[in-house]
Amino acid sequence: MTSNTGLDKTRNIGIAAHIDAGKTTTTERILYYSGVSHKMGEVHDGNTVMDWMEQEQERGITITSAATTTFWKDHKINIIDTPGHVDFTAEVERSLRVLDGVICVLCGVGGVQPQSETVWRQANKYKVPRIVFVNKMDRIGADFYRAVSMISDKLKAVPVPIQIPIGAEDRFEGVIDLIKMKAFHYSSESLGMQVEEGEIPESCIKDAVEYRKRLVETVVEQDEAMLERYLEGEEPSRSELISVIRNATINNRLVPVLCGSAFKNKGVQQLLDAVVDFLPSPLDIPAVQGHHPEDEEKIIERHADDGEPLAALAFKVWSDAYVENLTFLRIYSGKIALGDALYNSTRDRKERIMKLFRMHADKREEIKEVGAGDIVAAVGLKFTATGDTLCRKEHPILLESIRFPRPVISIAIEPETSEDEKKLAEALQRMALEDPTFKVATDEETGQTIISGMGELHIEVIVERIRREFRVSARVGKPQVAYRESVTAAAKHEFTYEKQFGAKTQYARVSMQVEASDPSGGLVFVNRASAEKVPKQFLAAVENGCHDSMNSGPLMGYPVIGIKVTLLDGDWRPEESNEQTFRIAAGMCLREVMRNAAPVIMEPIMNVEVETPDEFLGEVMGDLNSRNGEIRGTSQRPGLQVVDVLVPLRRMFGYSTDLRSGTQGRATYTMEFASYRPLPQKLQDEMLSR
Repeated sequence: MTSNTGLDKTRNIGIAAHIDAGKTTTTERILYYSGVSHKMGEVHDGNTVMDWMEQEQERGITITSAATTTFWKDHKINIIDTPGHVDFTAEVERSLRVLDGVICVLCGVGGVQPQSETVWRQANKYKVPRIVFVNKMDRIGADFYRAVSMISDKLKAVPVPIQIPIGAEDRFEGVIDLIKMKAFHYSSESLGMQVEEGEIPESCIKDAVEYRKRLVETVVEQDEAMLERYLEGEEPSRSELISVIRNATINNRLVPVLCGSAFKNKGVQQLLDAVVDFLPSPLDIPAVQGHHPEDEEKIIERHADDGEPLAALAFKVWSDAYVENLTFLRIYSGKIALGDALYNSTRDRKERIMKLFRMHADKREEIKEVGAGDIVAAVGLKFTATGDTLCRKEHPILLESIRFPRPVISIAIEPETSEDEKKLAEALQRMALEDPTFKVATDEETGQTIISGMGELHIEVIVERIRREFRVSARVGKPQVAYRESVTAAAKHEFTYEKQFGAKTQYARVSMQVEASDPSGGLVFVNRASAEKVPKQFLAAVENGCHDSMNSGPLMGYPVIGIKVTLLDGDWRPEESNEQTFRIAAGMCLREVMRNAAPVIMEPIMNVEVETPDEFLGEVMGDLNSRNGEIRGTSQRPGLQVVDVLVPLRRMFGYSTDLRSGTQGRATYTMEFASYRPLPQKLQDEMLSR
């Protein structure tokens, strides 16, 4: 078994937050202070390292997750900077799937905002340890203690401030380290590069002592031996505190909280120290689990060790109009070298590594070999898509893939000239390979190409990329809502499939019941038929047949969601029945039974949060009411009113323009998918009568 030297000093981390909380600025400062870049990029100047795409620089937002590597105190830190806008949530999802730790950046003014909650839920799903950086402490209305309280109240986590700020807003000077009980100030002349460690200012001693006591009391509760000594009057040492905080963070029992102002170059070095001290190395996380590609019951584990068989997950594919696709890989175990022949166990295809790169945003550093615990990009993988597993043919393993939310908005797209037709098809294919939440389909009735995504901005960005990067002239239609269909009642049906093909007869009979299930889910399949009526080997075919029918609902052909199908009975004949006959019978039976189960068209409902100055609150709420909004509550932030509302997506097109004009450009909003609900009957009748 080969040595794992260096793995204990490796950190694979992401930086995630609500839009405009300062993720990219924080990453720029990390790269500057750790020596990767020699000039600080600014989002507002469009010259950051991580936001390298032309549209990112123009719009001032992160669109695609970017990877880079830096070093701090003899530790290698692989960083992925993720988007904050909800339309690009897939970038966060796939990054969190492969990361060992996350820095969640909160705005010191806004605290926990909608996308902060979304990111937190995604991190919970993958059990990713987190530290929190409360940024923008220099802004008017910044309140560190309020942000800490929101972590507890909104995110249901246990925050442990390991720092408190010295001052706030325009009086924010630095931070107090509660573990060291020292104050840190940052030299503006050196752009924060010089950090002065000193005694705690007299005006802050009372708060520092109080929060140090809270810190110690919270931490000692995580370790029985330390708690006993503390109750006997023994204060834990600095190394003991760090060790217990680290262990509790890795096990998601505590969340260390730091503060600063990335834009004003304050607090970032201590944030890097916290990454090293508290976030896990690949050796600290549990061994990755998968199963044998041909046997789901055969669970296989792989540890972070170069000597174990290879297990790697493709978590991102980057398409470029001029070069081959770049496939980003997380290596969980084993090694990959240039020219290696690999096995894609997800697709049962052979692959070969032509080039390996360590990425620095859009810059590439070519390497010859990579080992366990690392994140790299590869060229030459022709069949591999997001979520696929790469391994060795002689040691196969299939890792859990990555699930993405469904698109909620669609538009038609067509080339302006016949010369652009082939180029458009190729561009759409490459965009769909790169982005799992971007879908391309053909309308069977009109022959139009329909593209679907997570929101207006998502679609707008992709269309602009097609025009710029692939130089395709294309026209697009107005955005359309991605409706779905479901059922509202229970119904039963029996279907017999019997066909004569020459001298052979094909036969299968199924009886099933359909009823409504979770509207946000897909198919729930339950078998209640006896093995004599429907043998076990045909059950998968029955379920697959149901999935086939869910692609097109009984009312208008929209995909079906949220149904429970129960197989009640069936029949078969030894010489005339097989998987295909049962698949056909099940599909046709479900298609018929859904017609009798009170089918309904489902529409996407969006969770919208509007931040508006006090004087425009009445106008904003009136406009939301006119859009059939269901106002769930209002809250206050310094100088702002926050409206939380559920609104049908069909009423939100063009809302950004209306909101700007109605509030003199001073209000902002965020929108994310909440759930599907039945379309009002009147609107459904209108759609069906067209």
